[in-house]
Amino acid sequence: MKLYTKISSGKFKGKRLELPSLSTTRSTKSIVKESFFNVIRDEIYSLTFIEGFGGSGVMASEAVSNGVREAIAIEKDRAAFKITQSNLASLECANLKAINGDSFALLPDLVNSQNGKVLLYLDPPFDIRAGFDDIYEKLVNLISQLKKEKIYMIVFEHNSDFKFGDEISAYKLVKFKKFGATSLSYFQ
Repeated sequence: MKLYTKISSGKFKGKRLELPSLSTTRSTKSIVKESFFNVIRDEIYSLTFIEGFGGSGVMASEAVSNGVREAIAIEKDRAAFKITQSNLASLECANLKAINGDSFALLPDLVNSQNGKVLLYLDPPFDIRAGFDDIYEKLVNLISQLKKEKIYMIVFEHNSDFKFGDEISAYKLVKFKKFGATSLSYFQ
């Protein structure tokens, strides 16, 4: 049985997107998506939105729906990536693309080579994939490789049991929102 979600706001509101297997990805809850876009909607028009650990590409799709200049979703799992490609193609947007690869390996060069500012959304599979036990330490290391002048904001979707410090590398925590077992931490 296939699972689906819908784009919750913007020009593609109501558009149905397929979700990959729950054994390889964990989809962002609707309340988390809505809260995130309510916070950043008025600030995104000139930004490139990069979704690391993209799963279905729903956050990149929502970002384009809400007016970002460009959106990119990165997904490592091949089966999930195929669904991401299909979802993004269904929106028929030239400014929306998917990359199949390891977010940790690709993000530093991808972010650092952008012409404008980047809104980086990181939602790693913190509770479902083997090999992600030290995910937060890896994320902190990743962030230290990014050029500060390229970053508008970094947002982590993470398990509420984990608390980031008030600073990561050159970035300060500017907002925190908890949604039960999931939280969003915003750094600038």
